[in-house]
Amino acid sequence: MPFSRIAVRAGKPAPYRKALMRGVHLALREVFKVPEDDLFMIVTEHEADNFAFGRHYLGIERSDDLVMIQIAVSNTRGQDQKTALFAQIAENLARDPGVRREDVFINLVDVARENWSFGNGVAQYAT
Repeated sequence: MPFSRIAVRAGKPAPYRKALMRGVHLALREVFKVPEDDLFMIVTEHEADNFAFGRHYLGIERSDDLVMIQIAVSNTRGQDQKTALFAQIAENLARDPGVRREDVFINLVDVARENWSFGNGVAQYAT
């Protein structure tokens, strides 16, 4: 049950933001084999004063179109699968909505299964 946060500079149109979500979700489905309806995402927009990053960190030239993605997932995937996910997300976002690979920054957070609410009785109290 991945939970994804996508942060961009303010001013991107809705179709652009939706394409970001589609690209990330498609990569999660293809690489991590998550079910189609396993979709939990947030896109946030930030004014320039609230969106800071190293433009040249590690020799990568980033632009104002940087997309910061943080994905929390169960800690069940190996490094090869994580690397494949990073590559697939970058490829998907390059295709649509046209994000440069240098402008895709991904942070994957491994979370122990017991730290997710599913299976811990939360849903039964939601009604």
